[in-house]
Formats: sequence, C-alpha cells, structure tokens
Amino acid sequence: MRRHQGGNVPDDTTAARLRVLRSALGVPRRGSDPPRAVRSLGARRRAPTARGSVKARRWLLALSYAPLLFLIWSIKRRSRKQLHLEETDIEDLIPSIAGLTQGTLTEGNRVEVLQNGALWDRLFADIEAAQKTINYETFLSKEGELTRRLSDVLARKARAGVQVRLLLDGTGGRFYGDADLVRMREAGVKIERYHPVRMRNIGRINNRDHRKICVVDGCVAYTGGHCLVDAWLGDAEDADHFRDISVRVEGPVVAQLQSAFAENWIEESGEVPGGTNFFPRLERAGDVAAHAVWVSTTGSPSSVKLLHYLLIRAATRRITIQNPYFLPDPALRKALIDAVARGVDVRVMIPAATASDSPFVQHASHHLYGTLLKGGVRLFDYHNTLLHQKVLVVDERWASVGSTNFDARSFDLSDDVSLMIYDERIARELEDTFDRDLAHATEAHLDSWLRRSAKHKLIDFSAFVFNEQL
Repeated sequence: MRRHQGGNVPDDTTAARLRVLRSALGVPRRGSDPPRAVRSLGARRRAPTARGSVKARRWLLALSYAPLLFLIWSIKRRSRKQLHLEETDIEDLIPSIAGLTQGTLTEGNRVEVLQNGALWDRLFADIEAAQKTINYETFLSKEGELTRRLSDVLARKARAGVQVRLLLDGTGGRFYGDADLVRMREAGVKIERYHPVRMRNIGRINNRDHRKICVVDGCVAYTGGHCLVDAWLGDAEDADHFRDISVRVEGPVVAQLQSAFAENWIEESGEVPGGTNFFPRLERAGDVAAHAVWVSTTGSPSSVKLLHYLLIRAATRRITIQNPYFLPDPALRKALIDAVARGVDVRVMIPAATASDSPFVQHASHHLYGTLLKGGVRLFDYHNTLLHQKVLVVDERWASVGSTNFDARSFDLSDDVSLMIYDERIARELEDTFDRDLAHATEAHLDSWLRRSAKHKLIDFSAFVFNEQL
C-alpha cells in the first residue's frame, strides 16, 4: 500500500515492478542513500576493469623493454664467441700470439720480478730519479702510508719541473685521500679519474680502469697486481699483508706500456702525451723478448683473453696459474681440460674463501671445481692471506704477469694489461714461487669435493649466477 493524499491507495503494478528492477540494478531511490550492499556490489563489478587495465599496462611496459633486452643479448652474443684453435707448437705460435693480441714482440728487454712489499722501495727509487716524466695509473687506492708516500714524491718531483700524471679509477680511487690530491694538484701534478660516477658515464659505469702501470722518463716501467693500499706492504706474513707480484721492465717494450697508459689518459683528459719525453729511443737493456697486451676491442674477444686462450692451447708440458679471481668461461674451461687430455700438467692456485677479500667470488669459482677436477685440472686453495698475483706460466718457458684476472670482468668489461715474457729464467722463477706457495695451500680432490655440504653447494651456485659481473 502507498499513502496518497491522506489515504491508502493500492500500489500501482507498473511502479512496483520498476522499484524491483531498480533494486536489482542497484539504482538508488531519489532522496535516499544507496544501501551498503548495493555500493559494495557496484564496486566489485567495476574492479575487474581496473585490474585488467593494470595488467595491460604491465604487459606494455614489459614489451617496451624487449628491444633493450634483445640488444644486450646481441652484444653479449657477439663478445662470447666459442673460440677454437688447431693444435700447434708454441714456438710456431709465438708470432701469432703477438699479432692476434695486437702487440709487437720486442727483443732486448730486462725484466725483474718483484714480490710483495719489496716492490715499493724499488719503485719509489725510480720515481725519485725521474728527470722528465712520471706516469702512474692504478685501480685501487686507499688513504694510508703508501698514498702519502707517493703523494710526497710526486709533489716534490712536480715542483722540481718533472711532468707528473696520475690516473686513478673513478670508483677504485675514490678513497685516495682528498688532502693529498689537493696538495699534489697545487704542486703541479696532473690528476684524472677514469670514468667517474656521473650521469654522462652511466653507459660506461661497468668499464673500470683495472691497470697498474708506472712509467718513468719513458725508459723504465712497472706493471703487475700491486694496489696503493697498505695491505700491499710487508711480505704476505699474515692476513693483513697480501701476496702479490709485479715486474720492473727496461728496454723497447717500455714504449708499449707507455702506450697503454696514454690510451686511458687521452680518453679522460684529451691531452696527448707525445714527444721524446714520453717515447724516447730505447736501446737494448737485456736479452728478454716481451710484448704488452692491453687492447680492449669491441665485438670480439679482448686481447688479454686471447692471450690466455692461445697460451693454454699451445701448452705441451705444464700450465701454472696463480690468480685471485678464477672464473674461466666455457671456452677457457674446455681449453684447460683439453690440455690435460694432451698430457699437460695443469695447476691452478687461488685464495681460499676464508683468505679472499671477496669470498662471494671464491664461492662462484667453487661452482666450477667439480667440472675442472673431473677433467684432471689440479686446484689449490691458498690460505695464508689474499693471493693477488695474476701469473700464467706455460711449459716453464713463457710467462704472463700483469693486472688481468682470470674472469669475465677482466676479459670483457674492464681495461687491463698483461706483459708476455719469453724467458726461461723468469718462467722458472715464477714456477718456483708457485712451489713455495704450496706450503700454505691445500689441494682439492674430487671425491671429497663432491661430498661438500648442501649449504656450500647452494652458496656456490647462487654466487655463480652473477659470475659475469664479479
């Protein structure tokens, strides 16, 4: 019933039907609020449309990244060709090693191996004796005794009229010490940072200057693994003093190390260090043949990677490797295992995870141990301290020493340098060093390695997922 003009009048059938229809459709009556149940029903009816819109936007966003992901994959695909080389004698391969790594084999050099903290007195004496130019390039530096000592001598030589240039990596050199940098600049030292962390370098932020080079008067050079951090003082006697090797060089090959320095200096400063102050005529200084390897090509394997691959492929008796970061890619793993199959004794020493400055990297290496041990490669973990030398010796006659780690970062991302040395005396000295270091190392064996804990295996696998960026 409905009230009309003070009386009760039967409901109109059509009106009643309309009210039922409005109620079913959730249409509120005029002058009243819609019931909560109706509002809730309406909200639920509209929600699927909103969720569908969000999903569509997500798909569009994902598809917009597809070309970029394809581009990155394409670049990686070009740089990760599966290398292969017909077996040949290393004597026949020597000219090819120099040529394929874009170097020139030079005769008449003198090479001196310097280990641990013994490097510094020799290096600083040469810098003190400089008459014309000093060029110093390094990756890692941290304010301390070494940086203060270097700053003192570089500032003093600059005030005396020597042209001094210091090239620090933009990330590895950020803790050098601002006060020392200021006083060096005030004394006339030219200082540049390689690829500093800025927006203009965002596309090159992963390309670091990992080289360690010092060239004095264009006629004496150093290269190796030593960094400007006080942990590189001492004689590797404990965990606070690292194990490392560098070389001092005189002779024609010094010009190649000067060229390696100039490459990155020109990129950052625009200054071309030319003339006889930088590239003097170099006479014979000894009887060692050598060439420097540093060129980082685009779209093909780097020169330092090719050097390691060619030497391993050419070995006939023994391969000895000491390296702090050992993550060979499939081509290099196969080359090492194939060498064992040829009867070559392959020995590799890396720091134990407990001694490394980057245990995560060592666990990534552990993920490869099983494959390498099954292939007959002998693996040794060095426990005393961080073993940081980057050394490769082949057949006790040929050796490579430099800044190059045995991993994708050195081979494909960073700028590194290695000095290839063709001399049995140097090769034997480095072999003897490996044998002495065995006193502080343990050898991994396949049966016990396969029985390591599930937790250890999980950590190894998780670390290896990131192996190309370590």
